[in-house]
Amino acid sequence: MQERPSWTGLSDDTPAQWAPWARRVELWFPYLMLGLCVAIQPISSSQPAGHQRTTLVLAGVALCWVALTDTLPRLRVPDNQWWPLLSLAGLLALASVLMARETLYLLFLIVGFFHALRLRPVWLMLLGLLTTSVLINSLAGGGPREALSESPEVFIPVVLVQTLAIAGGSLMGDKLMEQSAKRRETLEKLEAAMTENAGLHRQLLAQAREAGVLDERQRLSREIHDTLAQGFTGIITQLEAARNEPADRDRHLDLATALARENLAEARRAVHALRPEALDAAQLPDALRGVAGRWSDRTGVPIEFTTTGTVRPLHPEVEATLLRITQEALTNVDKHAAAGRAGLTLSYMEDQVTLDLRDDGRGFDPAGPRPDGYGLSGMRQRAERLAGSLHVESEPGAGTAISVNLPAITAVEDR
Repeated sequence: MQERPSWTGLSDDTPAQWAPWARRVELWFPYLMLGLCVAIQPISSSQPAGHQRTTLVLAGVALCWVALTDTLPRLRVPDNQWWPLLSLAGLLALASVLMARETLYLLFLIVGFFHALRLRPVWLMLLGLLTTSVLINSLAGGGPREALSESPEVFIPVVLVQTLAIAGGSLMGDKLMEQSAKRRETLEKLEAAMTENAGLHRQLLAQAREAGVLDERQRLSREIHDTLAQGFTGIITQLEAARNEPADRDRHLDLATALARENLAEARRAVHALRPEALDAAQLPDALRGVAGRWSDRTGVPIEFTTTGTVRPLHPEVEATLLRITQEALTNVDKHAAAGRAGLTLSYMEDQVTLDLRDDGRGFDPAGPRPDGYGLSGMRQRAERLAGSLHVESEPGAGTAISVNLPAITAVEDR
């Protein structure tokens, strides 16, 4: 599509709903002013009929000039940038003659300001505005020379202020439109980036769901190997010992019973971690408070739960990941920390959610070797699967602090 020249008077930044109306006003304004002058002339003029007829003929010539040099060329969108200057020059000449014959044609001369605003470069626009202002403020009193000789102290400031005010207002409007266009472009880019980001989040969560199945299988495999398989092996060993050693049968049966109960508890814990039912009927803070409370009742270790920030529903994958990491981390505290107290903090921020768990237990060296039962690698994998991170701070005898950061992806409709 061919670009519209700037001399049409309409900026490319003109809002779409205003452009047709503004174009019509600009196009028909010269005819309106000239028609108004022609309509008023018979009423206001005191000149002879012949003089008035000649003036009307000149008005007709001005009408044709506007149509041939302004209206039709602008409708055809010419490429010649000097055409508006020619149109303005002829309009000022004809309007000056008309105003010299009838002062009321000052109204038609005002059209020169609108034509001058289309001129580019800026110095040419200033020259057109200055010329129009000089003619408007002097023709009624005999012309520019007469105005300069009689009252230059009034005429010159009026012309300069009028010219600079109109030019300044026009240039300021252009600058504001340019800034508006840049802001609109920035907002469009931001909206596109947000849309793309939302799509990436959805893709990430879809991948997380697919990877979650494999992760759960691997976790259950580790759970069965580390706890249930070893427990059943111990139970079989104690039962065989009871059969082979009748004298110590009761002791071996008691040990087998204890192992069976411990394995049952481990199995229940594994199943509970597989599907976070606590989130079905409660928000994440309430679910975590319940997990922490039940853990404290079972272990006898007091724990303080705190929530900061504005609580809001998050995507189910995010909430489930935080709940499962909490369960695993509390299990580690119970098994390895020998802590006297613990603290759990859930923090909602603008673009992320953070979970902090700390205890005053025996601690360990994060850089040193650790038994597989700590499960830190599994918790880290859960966090990284959702583009999050897990950090551990600990040292022997000084307790342990675990911090999990996940993107605060809000709940979607499929929740």
